[in-house]
Amino acid sequence: MTTTRTFEDLVAEAEAASVDGWDFSWFEGRATEERPSWGYARAMGERLGRARAALDLQTGGGEVLNSAPKLPPLLAATEGWPPNVAKATALLHPRGAVVVASPEEAPLPFADGAFDLVTSRHPVATHWDEIARVLCPGGIYFSQQVGPASVFELVEYFLGPLPEEVRTGRDPEAARRAAEAAGLDVVDLRSERLRVEFRDIGAVVHFLRKVIWMVPGFTVEAYRPRLRALHEQIQAQGPFVAHSSRFLIEARKPGGAA
Repeated sequence: MTTTRTFEDLVAEAEAASVDGWDFSWFEGRATEERPSWGYARAMGERLGRARAALDLQTGGGEVLNSAPKLPPLLAATEGWPPNVAKATALLHPRGAVVVASPEEAPLPFADGAFDLVTSRHPVATHWDEIARVLCPGGIYFSQQVGPASVFELVEYFLGPLPEEVRTGRDPEAARRAAEAAGLDVVDLRSERLRVEFRDIGAVVHFLRKVIWMVPGFTVEAYRPRLRALHEQIQAQGPFVAHSSRFLIEARKPGGAA
């Protein structure tokens, strides 16, 4: 169902909305995305409930980690963006977790073999050597990641056709090879493409402001003509449809108890 609100009203509302954290509740009724069949948050929660010492990488505002019903006795999380560090600390500290401000590209500030579980949902990049280093023998890395050409129907609407090497980046099989090169054994690897609908132009603007790597340097002013044309298209034809790409990877460090 399309909205009767004006282009300017929808865009102004989306520009004013906070993009801190990794909470997508703002999109309710305005955009939808199918969820992968494996249920990452539930599966992550099960693993956290069994862990002794766990680390969540690039935790955002801590919302996904906080959804776990039971946390391990020792839990740390890293985050590189200062507003998210503050938000995650406020959310996770009452549950006994420590949030460490750590740039994404820096070595992890933890000792070798410190954790029996490392998790990460939608990391910008996966530093396999560092993950292998901080895992204890028998430890598990469990992650849901963005796969190739995710939501590229929307990205290419604004940027035009992208080179093949960009479209095929973030390949699950490349992740498998990188994990194995770091000395880990991949025990599960699954991928899915999922339907995404943007029901008004405000949802598009908010999404591109929040997920900043989709259209780098995105601003409303820079893309106003394309945004207005897309608003008119949605008004006339219904939701803009794209497809997200997700993969699940679970890797184990050799050694430890069988």
